[in-house]
Amino acid sequence: MLLVSDSYPMDERVIKKLHHVAVAVESVQEALHFYHDVLGLNDITIKTLKDRGLKVALIQAGDSEIELLEPTTPDNTVRKFLDRRGSGLHHICFQVDDIEAAMRELEGRGAEFIDPVPREGAVGLVSFMPPSVADGVLVELAQIAVPHAAPATAESAPSTAAAAVATESLAEAGEPAPPTLTPPSMPPAPSPSS
Repeated sequence: MLLVSDSYPMDERVIKKLHHVAVAVESVQEALHFYHDVLGLNDITIKTLKDRGLKVALIQAGDSEIELLEPTTPDNTVRKFLDRRGSGLHHICFQVDDIEAAMRELEGRGAEFIDPVPREGAVGLVSFMPPSVADGVLVELAQIAVPHAAPATAESAPSTAAAAVATESLAEAGEPAPPTLTPPSMPPAPSPSS
């Protein structure tokens, strides 16, 4: 029988929640067919991180998200991951209030970090722990800077009608939208010129 001691009161816990599960994919557009069309998840934000060579889709799933990662350059770590392992689970991400304080606290408990200093990521300030410290799982900590409900930008348009936004974001990236991404009950997104 395994007994787990709750030695950290809720208000003192470093980890606040599971923020997202990241999946490496060859094509965000193709992967959205499953998450949107099959699972019916509609709150989708797509952004491009040019400095990281990534196209990212953030799919709201209850209190957590699914993050789809598509490499846009041949030399980034997600491309290398896909070449070695194929599509699949890339990492899990835990939300923290103060990433630098969380890193110091967790280092005191034996954690190690790939990034000794937090850097800007798709969801805020982030730092990764190597798979060797978590039974083969790449673990990310994230200090969420701006909720996804923030005003839209050209790169990232949080969704109130996410399928329309996803379609619009794909068009901005010069890619055709999947034909079934916009549900029939939802009007098409206005063109950027309107």
